[in-house]
Amino acid sequence: MKKIYLLCFILFLSNSQLFSQIKTDVLIIGGGASGTMAAIQASRLGVKSVVVEETVWLGGMLTSAGVSAIDGNHKMPSGLWGEFREKLYQHYGGAEAVETGWVSNTLFEPSIGNKILQEMVAQEPNIQVLFETQWANLSKTANGWVMDVKPINGKSTKVEAKVLIDATELGDVMAALKVPYYLGMDSQTLTKESFALAEGNDIVQDLTYVITLKDFGKGANKTIKKPKNYDPSEFAGCCDVSDPATHLKDNNDCYKMLSYSALPNNKFMINWPKKGNDIYLNIIEKSPVERAKMLEEAKQMTLRFVYYIQNELGFKHLGIAYDEYPTKDGFPMIPYHRESRRLKAKSLFALQHIMSPFETEEAYYKTGIAVGDYTIDHHHYKYGNAPEIDFVKIRVPSYNVPMGSLVPADYDGLIVSEKSIGVSNIVNGATRLQPVVLGIGQASGALAAVSVKQGKQPSEVSIRDVQAALLDHKAYIMPYIDVPSSDPQFKILQKIGATGLLKGTGVPYKWANQTWFYPEREVSQYELMQGLRSYFPALNNNWDASGESLDLTALRTMLNYVKKDVSEESLRSMLKEEGMDVVDNTSKLNRRAVAVILDKVLNLFDQEIDYAGNLKNKQF
Repeated sequence: MKKIYLLCFILFLSNSQLFSQIKTDVLIIGGGASGTMAAIQASRLGVKSVVVEETVWLGGMLTSAGVSAIDGNHKMPSGLWGEFREKLYQHYGGAEAVETGWVSNTLFEPSIGNKILQEMVAQEPNIQVLFETQWANLSKTANGWVMDVKPINGKSTKVEAKVLIDATELGDVMAALKVPYYLGMDSQTLTKESFALAEGNDIVQDLTYVITLKDFGKGANKTIKKPKNYDPSEFAGCCDVSDPATHLKDNNDCYKMLSYSALPNNKFMINWPKKGNDIYLNIIEKSPVERAKMLEEAKQMTLRFVYYIQNELGFKHLGIAYDEYPTKDGFPMIPYHRESRRLKAKSLFALQHIMSPFETEEAYYKTGIAVGDYTIDHHHYKYGNAPEIDFVKIRVPSYNVPMGSLVPADYDGLIVSEKSIGVSNIVNGATRLQPVVLGIGQASGALAAVSVKQGKQPSEVSIRDVQAALLDHKAYIMPYIDVPSSDPQFKILQKIGATGLLKGTGVPYKWANQTWFYPEREVSQYELMQGLRSYFPALNNNWDASGESLDLTALRTMLNYVKKDVSEESLRSMLKEEGMDVVDNTSKLNRRAVAVILDKVLNLFDQEIDYAGNLKNKQF
């Protein structure tokens, strides 16, 4: 018995020492959408991380803020976003089981989203999550970072790490470090966007304190107590479900307004912008105490809207789902922030880089690390007199986020994630959506892991190394709707797209924009020559490429301009390795076949590029 007591005492001492100081590779502040994905991706690359999270949940806006209706990327289930969605399918019984509301193809209960994320993290051996924990005294050291963390009911602990990721909801880490950032609506001088304002300001998007309602059945009366300052005129017109993006007008349907975000198991996400529970509160630069006080206004706004739904619209049977969140008042733990501080980064991702990615001075598309297809979507209903930007007229294709948006312009050791990356205010209206933020988090984890493994600062890491790691984990770096990760040439087509040798075709389309690679289309000689000229300037004087479709003989001739001794037989062999047979040397080649040959012969994806997408070493 004495031996057992002695062993327990030794274990107690060792655990006390363990938690008096924690050493890790990557320190992630914020266990939200991006922070959770960053930890999982880093772990799968063999790198340890510690996640500091202020709540008892993982997932941030997806779960802890209650925004459990996914906007966008339905046909681009990239990497960990696709894995998370597949687990939702398994839980609920398939894709149709989560198509419960018309705003999204994927809706779920926040508590189930948290459960799935907790399980995903628990399966990773290299992740330690510190829940209900605050951070303070963050400082740089010769070897990385050191910070104090303090659980709500525990003693302060020091954490040491090599790389730091700011995955907070509002960019609080970079602000504490005095890393330069932008806030509010930008000026044209800064972003060079034609739609931007002549002068910038500090106005941010409306936020929402979401709440989840539940259908308690016919005859039930779950009407809440009448909130203070209730005025039904505040919500008059909330049943307008017209859609300016699809020209649907004058459509008033109260049940459709509610079923906008109907969740499984007869629940409803109350997150309605027009005459609903959006509110303008710019709390970003406030202290935690000031933020909490101001956010009570947001909660009261939502309670007034709930009372309006129950009392004025007659949905008395819809009541607050008090068991959805681990809170006493039935609200999620945090509000839904649509906008935060935005990093002054290596790459300022602006509207022109989405609208015309192949025509801008910076070829940011070559540096992509996360993809999105949702349109530019801003909420300024509640500010009152925000300067007018006609966001409905901003039509864009799908896009990819450049890696330089995650890296400070002039600050080492830090990676910025979540909604605080280096984008313009306008572009933030697209990059803030859940699948993009999940992808940004996965890319942050990949960048951090490569940084640790190579012993380099994040800013020194090869963009191609990070992209290759993401491709290995089925994450998209190019936003091709017709090249799923299950495609046998997925990696090759993604890599060729990222070199610019063959370009995709962007299509602005409703609320789910597109970019097509068209793998089965034939390739003209001239199209390929245009791609080659960006790498081989000597070809600018070559006018031998016609508009005819390529065959093996023509492709061999073009490749021999830049790489000698390529035979038709060797090209046929390359295609055969990928399961593609060519009948004869005059058979027309499609973009898939040409991409395979270009990747194997020229190997241009392995050439290092800078944050603007330019070759670092011009060897050609």
